[in-house]
Amino acid sequence: MYNIDEYVDLIRERLSDYRFHHSMCVAKSAKELAKRYGADPEKAEVAGVLHDVMKESTKEEQLEVIEKAGMSLTELEKSHKKFYHQVSGAAFAKAELKITDSEILNAIRYHTTGCANMSLMEQIVYLADFISDDRDYDDVDIMRQKVDASREEGMLYATRYTIVSVINKGAILHPDTVDAYNWLIKTYFDKRKG
Repeated sequence: MYNIDEYVDLIRERLSDYRFHHSMCVAKSAKELAKRYGADPEKAEVAGVLHDVMKESTKEEQLEVIEKAGMSLTELEKSHKKFYHQVSGAAFAKAELKITDSEILNAIRYHTTGCANMSLMEQIVYLADFISDDRDYDDVDIMRQKVDASREEGMLYATRYTIVSVINKGAILHPDTVDAYNWLIKTYFDKRKG
């Protein structure tokens, strides 16, 4: 249904070698996780390939494609360029590639921050971005173990890791990440206590 080879050629032109390699690793991980968790592997691969399509674009290019797609940034996102690429990536997929599947668009849209009530596809791409073969941050082996244990354990560890990392850097924490964490606790982990 989707021409993945075309998307691969597109990101090869748009991204640095490093970012292209990362995107291909995320696509591979997303496809594998989709098979494991019962989601559509093709959609997961598409979202993985395209998740960082706008990561290296200028602020102006990102704002232009967001507007063209009829999407918008929150006030917080407008003030911090680091939040642009997940919104502009979804906008690019919608406006330029004519992808209309909300599973793919939302998986790209929330791959960095997460959000409350994440769909299975959104969780898959979020986790794939954390555990892809190219990742080598300090806790990556623990992260991979958590994802191997269960999707829920992986999601909780990933959101905790993000929150602590952002706080330790003294950076802005996106409220969607806090919402994702609270949703995970309420949905998956409070039930185990009761």
